[in-house]
Amino acid sequence: MLHPAPAGAALPARHLRDPAWTGRLFWLLAAAVVLWPLAVAAEFRPWELFAPESLRATLRFLADFFPPRLDAEFLGLVLRETWRTVAIATAGLALALVVAIPFALLSVRSLSISALAGPMHKAPAALRWVVRGVLVVLRSVPELIWALVFVRVVGLGPTAGVLAIALTYAGMLGKVYGEILESGEREPTLALLRGGSGRLQAFFYGMLPQNAAELTSYTVYRWECAIRSSAVLGFVGAGGLGQQMDNAMKMFNGSEVATLLLVFVLLVAGCDRMSAWLRRSLG
Repeated sequence: MLHPAPAGAALPARHLRDPAWTGRLFWLLAAAVVLWPLAVAAEFRPWELFAPESLRATLRFLADFFPPRLDAEFLGLVLRETWRTVAIATAGLALALVVAIPFALLSVRSLSISALAGPMHKAPAALRWVVRGVLVVLRSVPELIWALVFVRVVGLGPTAGVLAIALTYAGMLGKVYGEILESGEREPTLALLRGGSGRLQAFFYGMLPQNAAELTSYTVYRWECAIRSSAVLGFVGAGGLGQQMDNAMKMFNGSEVATLLLVFVLLVAGCDRMSAWLRRSLG
């Protein structure tokens, strides 16, 4: 007859062994086998970061960051370019929403009246696939490539950055909005459509209330990403903080780079706080 071990008694070693360790070990080895050729192809050699010449260059570069440049003239310039960066991101995201929202609604199967009684009709199904194809094309081209194209078309300045963010983010927002709406509860929307409501009524009263917090959170996150993108686009002549960063890097002015990096951190932290506040308000 087996008796349970007394409280506090140490269990034998065989009882402490993880029963799934062989499976985990197998998948770790399989991941290493797959990732190693990829790392070789990418010429990923992290140990070079710790080579003496790399460490000397890194320390010399970081030493130039201190102290950051904080004089009134430069801070005034940074403030103006920060406002321009936020304006580029906000305008680009607003234009993206003009495209993404209707495209997302067209791509959501739950809002299709023709699919209430069975398979979706051919014409709405074809339109849905065309809309999804357009969203794939828009998000397939990085905003940096769009910016290079628009710099050639409209010249240097914020306009190229706004249009680049608008096109790429329209594809991203439209895809994710559609997935969020599709993943929610379908019954309220279907009940409204069967009761004679239009698509927009079914969306506003059936879909939107249950998905508003997630849609808002993702939109604010994309706005944060757009701010970072607008800073990167400045390196190709789209204006804003990125262009000032490019100038500071070319002049090896580490104190200006440090100040600009601090501004980037503050912008992202502010977006994060705004997202948390909006989620609490909608929750």
